[in-house]
Amino acid sequence: MKKVFIMILMFTGIRTALAQIDSTLLRRSFRDSSGLKLNMDATYDRPFLSLGKLPVSLGGYAEANYQHLGTDGVSEGHQFQMRRFTLFVASTVYDRIKFLSEVEFEDGAKEINIEFAALDLELHPLVNLRGGIVLNPIGSFNQNHDGPKWEFIDRPVSATEMLPATWSNAGFGLYGKAYRRDWIFAYEAYLTNGFNDFIINNPSGRTSLAAAKLNPDRFEESYNGMPLFTLKTAVKKQRLAEIGVSYMGGIYNKFQDDGLTLDKKRRVDVFALDMNTILAKWGTALNAEWAWVQIDVAPTYTQQYGRRQQGGFLDIVQPVFRGTIAGLPRSVINLALRAEYVDWNVGRFRETGDPIGDHLWALTPGISWRPGPQTVFRLNYKIVRQTDLLGNSPSRTGGFQLGISSYF
Repeated sequence: MKKVFIMILMFTGIRTALAQIDSTLLRRSFRDSSGLKLNMDATYDRPFLSLGKLPVSLGGYAEANYQHLGTDGVSEGHQFQMRRFTLFVASTVYDRIKFLSEVEFEDGAKEINIEFAALDLELHPLVNLRGGIVLNPIGSFNQNHDGPKWEFIDRPVSATEMLPATWSNAGFGLYGKAYRRDWIFAYEAYLTNGFNDFIINNPSGRTSLAAAKLNPDRFEESYNGMPLFTLKTAVKKQRLAEIGVSYMGGIYNKFQDDGLTLDKKRRVDVFALDMNTILAKWGTALNAEWAWVQIDVAPTYTQQYGRRQQGGFLDIVQPVFRGTIAGLPRSVINLALRAEYVDWNVGRFRETGDPIGDHLWALTPGISWRPGPQTVFRLNYKIVRQTDLLGNSPSRTGGFQLGISSYF
């Protein structure tokens, strides 16, 4: 906690010092969070504060909320949460050499994570080198996850409890873009450290890729000496839609130790499809993602550990008012709806042929107020139905959430 306190004091001191300097030296880069070029641009497409010609820029965002949720009539009552406090530090080291880091403090510094810390060397628009701690670009949410960009307080279940949200690893790779008239093509390809046996050996009692984040050593060593390969390609036609296709796969188990064979190599493979667009006639924003997971689970594990998983989400955001509210001329009121589904165990029991349960669906209607493009006030009502492994009547969860998220 002492380290966290010192870091916050240092950041606050820097911001205070900057505030006392002649404002003509300060440059603030603002970008409308709803107007990203591609999801892969989200890493650098953020607001930063720069001082004169100094090469270092600072930024970040924060999320706080209130919620009152209950499951089958049982509730923990009124809850206030400080979900995230995230800091960005970016620097142009030299011509065509950039560095960016993202450090996130979750739940009041209960967890501290370096989500991104990479050096980019720009060689050619189609061939650029990146190394350090990188975000594995599986789907769209893992790249484009900043709270102020979303109308919903909770992150998608498929991205947090099936896929590992903000999944990053140490490694290297290439990325690039090509433009032709109003078409954009982009790709990212990385070799990084990867998954581990926590996929199976975890407290949740099910196959869980998200549990792999419990291994903090993945930033300093590979669990089994085998790299994880991640590839994403995206294509976008201006004023139409962006479509992304991604793959992530590798060996997740420790198959040998000091030359002694322990098990065969067992793979995990993930495929994801994402799409986002804005319907020009109504200004309706659509954002969707769906992923399929295949895991080679050892036959010694029971059927509660799924060999196949699938899930995703669809967000619909409809602006209903643009104008001045409380003296803020760029205000926007949005109506929003998120639909989600996750199946952690696709298949049937071998003994009976009955479908295996362990799935969830959820709806989250909401309303949001954006007083500016970088800040959002959100009111959501969450409806969740979750079925256990045996397919019994689903548990029912519902309740209100009210929160704010903003870049700073």
